[in-house]
Amino acid sequence: MPERDHSAGAVSKFEEPLPDLSADRARALELVPVSRETTERLDRFVSLVVERNRMTNLIAASTVPHIWTRHVADSLQLLSLAQGRIWADLGSGGGFPGLAIACALAGSPEHTVHLVESRERKAAFLTEAVQTVGLPAVVHTARIEDIAERLPPIDIVTARAVAPLPKLLGYVYPLVKKGAKALLMKGQDVEAELTQASRYWRIASQLVPSKTDSAGRIMIVSALERHRQGP
Repeated sequence: MPERDHSAGAVSKFEEPLPDLSADRARALELVPVSRETTERLDRFVSLVVERNRMTNLIAASTVPHIWTRHVADSLQLLSLAQGRIWADLGSGGGFPGLAIACALAGSPEHTVHLVESRERKAAFLTEAVQTVGLPAVVHTARIEDIAERLPPIDIVTARAVAPLPKLLGYVYPLVKKGAKALLMKGQDVEAELTQASRYWRIASQLVPSKTDSAGRIMIVSALERHRQGP
């Protein structure tokens, strides 16, 4: 008879029960109401993120119980800030905000979201999510600075937790100079980052309070011009 493992009663993270997300889901959908069809797509996407997060670090494990408010609603609030058919999401990671936005835009066939992610495992997850949920998105496994100039004309470019503002503006500049509007999700230090960035950039922008984070701001950049070399 094989010996039984009596070690410390440890439970693998792959065996842990999934958290109950119903209350967080309800709160998120109150913050950013969406259609029934969009909600169904989001349900499939969130389930896939939570399942795959056990194997690949897509989002911080501590945020999984609040994935709907912390990640989904946080992403969907961008939809009310700009209008456009073709979106690009830089440094897409686990799909926020890019794939959450794609879930909302999937009902309109003219929309496309371009997802740029350099890390192969995360890019593979994004590709799986696009195929599984059936989303109007294209995954580019590449560094932002290598592909920004080669993307098709973009109406709206998004970025969340990608880089400090002076460097981030360099990433979005190739798209903004061609007419894209940038929606940059920043935290409580955005004013200090903006002061630092203004040393290198002339920026036409406005700050909008986040609906999901009292300290968060969304920086809407409509024009950008470099006046000094920097980050």
